[in-house]
Amino acid sequence: MKKLLLPLVIFLLFAEVTIAQDIEYTVANIPVELKENANAVVRLNQKDIVIASRKSMVITTKSIVTVLNENGLQHVDLSESFFGRERIKSIEAQIYNSSGKEIKKIKRKDFKENSVSEGSIISDNKILYGEYTPTEYPFTVVFQSEKETSNTAFIPSWYPVEGFSVGVEKAVLNIQVAPDLGFKYKEFNMLNVPNISKQEKESGLSFIANNLVAYKYEDYSPAFNSYAPNVMMGLDVFNLEGVDGSAKSWADMGKWFSDKILAGTSELPEETKIKIKTLIGDEKDPLKKAKIIYKYVQEKVRYISIQEGIGGWRPMLAKDVDRLGYGDCKALTNYTKSLLDVVGVQSYYVRLYGDRGKKSVIPDFVSMQSNHVILAIPDGEKYIWLECTSQTLPFGFQGDFTDDRNALVLKPEGGEIVRTKIYEAKDNTQITKGNYSLSNDGAISGKVEIKSKGIQYDNKLYFDGKSIDDLKKIYKDYFNHINNLKVTKITIANDKDNIEFTENISLEATEYANKSGNRLIFALNAYNPSSVVPQRYRNRNNPFEISRAFYDYDEVTIDLPQGFTIEARPQDTEIKDSFGYYKTEYVVLNENQLLYKRTCQTNSGLFDKKEYENFRKFREQIAKNDNAKIVLVKNQ
Repeated sequence: MKKLLLPLVIFLLFAEVTIAQDIEYTVANIPVELKENANAVVRLNQKDIVIASRKSMVITTKSIVTVLNENGLQHVDLSESFFGRERIKSIEAQIYNSSGKEIKKIKRKDFKENSVSEGSIISDNKILYGEYTPTEYPFTVVFQSEKETSNTAFIPSWYPVEGFSVGVEKAVLNIQVAPDLGFKYKEFNMLNVPNISKQEKESGLSFIANNLVAYKYEDYSPAFNSYAPNVMMGLDVFNLEGVDGSAKSWADMGKWFSDKILAGTSELPEETKIKIKTLIGDEKDPLKKAKIIYKYVQEKVRYISIQEGIGGWRPMLAKDVDRLGYGDCKALTNYTKSLLDVVGVQSYYVRLYGDRGKKSVIPDFVSMQSNHVILAIPDGEKYIWLECTSQTLPFGFQGDFTDDRNALVLKPEGGEIVRTKIYEAKDNTQITKGNYSLSNDGAISGKVEIKSKGIQYDNKLYFDGKSIDDLKKIYKDYFNHINNLKVTKITIANDKDNIEFTENISLEATEYANKSGNRLIFALNAYNPSSVVPQRYRNRNNPFEISRAFYDYDEVTIDLPQGFTIEARPQDTEIKDSFGYYKTEYVVLNENQLLYKRTCQTNSGLFDKKEYENFRKFREQIAKNDNAKIVLVKNQ
């Protein structure tokens, strides 16, 4: 501790911005513009970080947050988490009413300690947290903490605005780092933000943000960190739970991770090796071998989140997974890799972000990133990706939790950044074919087959194993545009070899068509209409994103009731735009039969906010055409 005192004193002299001692807590003093669209206002959020050596980091935090209403509670955090070699040196909080009078003080002894372990999570992570139940709004929370750790692998990122619906009066970051550690940082979305200033010193860095208005959530907004200001920080040399590490290059970091973190974890019992070799038999094809082993792993083990060991980064031993029959993503991936090694199939341990929002490893900022592990098997110039935590996914299928993002592949020679599988529109298909008959009183009965691939296959996987009653609820919701619906028969098939999900549904409903005198009026698209029209914004602030591309094709034969004639029907439609493609065709097969064809493709992409209204109109046209109606008149 004495070694930390001198750097801390130097740092306090270095920092031009220090925590204010007499901040006025009255709500009346908050600038009006910061309360607009806000549920809370951050009066001050200051983080001071001192990294005195490879094994010494102290983080001091002070936050002052005024909560304007119940929704603003999410912007108050009265907790600090810690694990391994981390220690909370001090922690306290005070609560003030709207006029700035202190109404509660939470001392260190009042904070409760809990382990994160529960349910299917095994962890040595712990948390200190304070409790406060508000009796009135607005109120202000002052929170202060100091945490020290020998782990310097992770320097917290700085977000002057940490989310939607919160205004920021002042946010400050001060960081001082010993010069031999190779401190580095990367700014995101900081250009053209005049209220944020930066000061670089030989031994550190300061950022100051003043009067940042609240971000308002808007439909189709991309990930918050893709357009909100933020700063990543890291070191070229660091320590992780007693293990010295290097992040001078991805190759360097990958080799260190393999040699220091993964080394010694792949040993398997001899009887397991014999069993696996017997299971493979005379098979020579590497991918066929891998498929056999993947199935073996799926049938033998189950997933449990484990965040113990070296900061939750070193997997439990492969022989322990083999004995216990469970593990987390690290352990199950390492276990699968160890089994593949036994039969001579090359595979690579892969670190990435598991997230349905496609969060990606930042390729030009070498640091400890990621929260998930999968396996890569080289196949010529591409990779077969294996999600080893799933007991149901087909071999080689990558769903929306890990697709289309940068990942760190750990090869014997070092780490390499590789993009995971990218699904184009024609990869994510839903093909709908069916028929229905309309009776002269407006009732409908029909059958439909739906085949899904790619991410659309992924979306249907949870149907597998559902009871008939549960499936009926699912399809009643899916066909909720059909009143009085009765699902009479359901069969589903999950073809894992071809990675295709097939649904066959028989249904009927009364009063599908509206009766008006001697006419019947109904929407031709009974099985797959889109009603989604994006919200209109007078002045949109955020860019917008279509995260994944899709392709739907529908072909449905419609039997019209005897004694009726088509009086009016929709015209064929074709719409082309940068956002996608849409086409409908209405083919009269005979006087009592129509063939309805529909193509709807959605393109992925990140778009400027100026294009949003065009996108909204594109979706509006689709919804309008999907609801297009035909009019039948009874013959006299």
